[in-house]
This record gives sequence, C-alpha cells and structure tokens, in this order.
Amino acid sequence: MSAITFQNVTKTYDAGGRTLHALKGVSFDIPQGEFFGLLGPNGAGKTTLISILAGLSRASGGQALVHGHDVRRDYQAARRALGVVPQELVFDPFFSVRETLRIQSGYFGVRRNDDWIDELLDNLGLLDKADANMRQLSGGMKRRVLVAQALVHKPPVIVLDEPTAGVDVELRQTLWHFIARLNREGHTVLLTTHYLEEAEALCHRIGMLKQGELVALERTSTLLASTAHTMLRFKTDDALPLVLAARARITGRVVQIAAHDATEVEQLLAELRQAQCRIEDLEIGRADLEDVFLAIMQGQGSASARSPVTAEVPA
Repeated sequence: MSAITFQNVTKTYDAGGRTLHALKGVSFDIPQGEFFGLLGPNGAGKTTLISILAGLSRASGGQALVHGHDVRRDYQAARRALGVVPQELVFDPFFSVRETLRIQSGYFGVRRNDDWIDELLDNLGLLDKADANMRQLSGGMKRRVLVAQALVHKPPVIVLDEPTAGVDVELRQTLWHFIARLNREGHTVLLTTHYLEEAEALCHRIGMLKQGELVALERTSTLLASTAHTMLRFKTDDALPLVLAARARITGRVVQIAAHDATEVEQLLAELRQAQCRIEDLEIGRADLEDVFLAIMQGQGSASARSPVTAEVPA
C-alpha cells in the first residue's frame, strides 16, 4: 500500500465567467518510507494539491488517499495518518507552547502525551519556550511550534509545505536533522520547497508541477543524470558577450554557463578572455537540481525526465 496516492486529481475555479484549471489530472504514488519532493514555480498547484490531501480543499475530480483512506469518504482515518506543516503562521494567542501541543494531542484523542511533547520540544529547540505564550515567540519559533503540532500525534505521513521559508539557518538545520531521523524510522515525508539544495540533499524522488500538470517524476539521481552538463560558474562585474549572455544564468555578479565537455569549457574561457571579461572565483562542476529544474520548466529537459514513471521504493 502506498502512503499517499493521487489519482487523476483535478481542481477548477470559476474566475469571472471563465474556468481556471489549478490542477489537471495529477496522478502519482508515494511509497511508505519515502522522502518525496514536490517542486514547481509559484502558482504551479503545489499548495492546492496539499490542501486537497489535507481536506482543506475539495478536488473537482479524481481521488486522494492517505494509507489507502480516501480523504473525503474516510476522512477521520486519513487525518489521523497525516501531519501537515502549512506555509502560513497560524496560532492561538491565548495558550503557551506546551498547552498548544496538549490541545493538539486532544484533537486526535491522544492522552498522556507529555513524554513525546517533551521530545518534540527538545528536538526542535523549544524546551526553554515551553511555558511561553505563543504571542511572545518570534516568527521562527512560531514555525517550530507548527512543526511540533503536525508531529504531536505521531503521524506516519508528514507533509511539509515550505517549512523553512524565511527562517534562520539554525532552524533549517535543526528541522532537517529531526525530520531525516523520523524518515529513517519509517515516516513518509512529502516536502514542497523553493530551496532546491534542500530537495536535492533530502529527497529520494522528485515530482515537478507546472501550470497544474505533472511534468517530471523521477528519482533525484536520475533527474540529475538527465542533465549531464558541466557548469562553468564565476563572478564578474563586466558585461558578457551577447552570445554567452543569451545562454547564461546570471544572478547578480554570479554567472553560470552550461558546457557539454572540457573542449567547450576551453572555448567559453577563450571567448571571455577575448571579450576582456574579468572573472573571479572560477568553478567547474556538475549541474545541480536548480539547473535541472530550470531546464524542465523551460521545456528543455530530457524526455525521460519529463515523463512520469511508476513509483519505486527508495533504496
């Protein structure tokens, strides 16, 4: 049995007399114990899909299941198996951190849960805030409490929707250490993030959405291998020749240009010298997940990378 199943899920909205298709027949499975990354640009449909899974939104068509339980027909069992960390900071200002987690436990009928609550507080760096009112916490601390709330009933499936957006490095490291441990212990994790280095480091498989459609579904290693380019990375304050600028990815002073082999790297460096571009911090490496993501979103990925494949149990 899969931990999560999406079967031809569609979602449409009426937008002033015209129909907006937020999801267009999305289908894939996530096996139990997998760490799965769901990527896509803003507006691709990631949060809509998660909202349907969590019962916060109703699909226009298709079916979503958690551990075999339909999220509409068998919603109680589906909710008990699921822990969701939302993007938005939502909290009750009248309770302390510990009280918040005890109340959340009660929603799922879990009694005498203080030992697990203490473990959550410890692993998420919240022990010294246990008796603090939620209003007194910083944004990063509130987000840690959201993670604890999602995990307080020990769900077998954990959904993290942009959990590290706008948080500090310490929280990111603390969170991933703890979530990776839970995944090793058998919990299934579904992650959405715009920090692609996180997805590359953590996820066994990755699915990519674009305008409500699934455009890639592969093991992370397969996606990376599908873009077998060498990447030339450097910094410069000078303008690139027009031919190179057209194929480069430029972020401030940082320039990245794909090359197929060492000969092409030499040609690129020769063109830069001829244009009298002064470069710093030159690096030559392999393409990363960001390069793959951009290629697929721009329709340049390999056919195998863009074609959904059947689920594989992670090695």
